Amino acid sequence: MTQNSIFEPDGRAVPYFDEGDGPTLVLIPGRGHDAEALGTVSAILEEEGFRIIRIGYRGQVDGVDVRELASDALDVIDHLGLGDTWVGGHGFGGTVAREIALRSHERINGLLLLGVEDVPVDLAPDVPVLIFQGENDDVTPPVNAEKLRDTAPDRASITTIVGAGHLFPATHPLETAEDIAEYLDWD
Repeated sequence: MTQNSIFEPDGRAVPYFDEGDGPTLVLIPGRGHDAEALGTVSAILEEEGFRIIRIGYRGQVDGVDVRELASDALDVIDHLGLGDTWVGGHGFGGTVAREIALRSHERINGLLLLGVEDVPVDLAPDVPVLIFQGENDDVTPPVNAEKLRDTAPDRASITTIVGAGHLFPATHPLETAEDIAEYLDWD
C-alpha cells in the first residue's frame, strides 16, 4: 500500500512515498519532478515484490546543494530504519543518489542510475552500479553513462532502453522496471 508522507527533520519538509514489501530500493526523481515521479516504475516493481521508497525534494531546490539534498534523503532513510538498500535516481536524482552512496556506502547495496549527469561526483567504493540509459537521451546522453562506467568497469554496467529518450522511466516503464527487477533479483 502506498503511503504518502512528509518527514520534517530540522524544519525541512521532505516528501516521500513508502510502498510495497521486500528488498528495498530508494528512488529519487529528476530535477523539476516531485516525489510522485517514477510512480509507474515503482508500481511495477512493487508488484514484483520490492519495497520502493520514493523521496522528493523539499520545496525549492534551486540554490540547494546536492549534499544538502543527499542529507534530506539520508534523513528519510534513517527515519525509516533502512540498513541495507539500493539507492537510485533519474538524471539529477541519480547525482543525489551518487552522493548518498559516497557518504553511506557501508549500508548501500548498490547504485541504480536512470540516465547519468556529467558531474564531478565520484562513485562510492565497492558499490555495484547499474546504469540505465535511454538510447536517444539528449539530456543525459549515452556518452555520460559510458564515461562513468569507465571509471569502475569491474562493477558498473549499462543497460540501454532501445528507442527511448530522457524520460524513459515514464515512456518505457515496463521495460525499465522489468530490467531493474531482473538485475536486483541477484542481490
